[in-house]
Amino acid sequence: MGYTVIAPVGDNPKALFAGMKEFPAERVILLTPYDYGVEAKKLQEKLDSFAIKSEIIELNGNVLESTFRIFGNLAAMNDPDNLVVNVATGDRMSTMACLSASYANGLRALGVADGRSFLLPVMKLSYYSEISGNKLKVLRALEGSEPVSLKVLAKKVSISISLLSYHINGNLKYMGLKEFRLVETKEKSKNVFASLTQMGNLLLKGYAEKKLSGQRV
Repeated sequence: MGYTVIAPVGDNPKALFAGMKEFPAERVILLTPYDYGVEAKKLQEKLDSFAIKSEIIELNGNVLESTFRIFGNLAAMNDPDNLVVNVATGDRMSTMACLSASYANGLRALGVADGRSFLLPVMKLSYYSEISGNKLKVLRALEGSEPVSLKVLAKKVSISISLLSYHINGNLKYMGLKEFRLVETKEKSKNVFASLTQMGNLLLKGYAEKKLSGQRV
């Protein structure tokens, strides 16, 4: 049985087939930036000639956000052990986005050099497994908003300020959202305000309900 290979379409389409020598593909997901639609169609035709199923998914708008959203859905709907990300096929932006999303989801990723593939040092550790249900509520309450005072935020998520402070700042045993670099805080007029970081926003874009399983509460 082959793998489901996720590959950005870009400057190096030959790397897709080089990667398949070590990780044979049963299905290929072609993540396609707007400018690479023609190249994606050509790749799909070539894959068809090898009887390999393929699907073109367009990267719309912000490439990072779109990539994280797609990876979140794919990781939720498939066995992560059967997913392989070939980051060598894309342009600079899509390669960076796919590698970042691979780290966030703990997915196996590979590069290609001189026609030979090699695994990248991505551990099988999803960032999402570290986000408890309450921490997720905090992130969602901050999504798309201006900095929010801790007093207002505590009311939004229906927890005490002391518990909110724990989820944001953590303790000696567990890391908080600030240490994960998902939330930042600033003091103003004797009040502390919290807001999402870019990483926090990206992780929310890639969140899928199935990822709740196995999380700490």
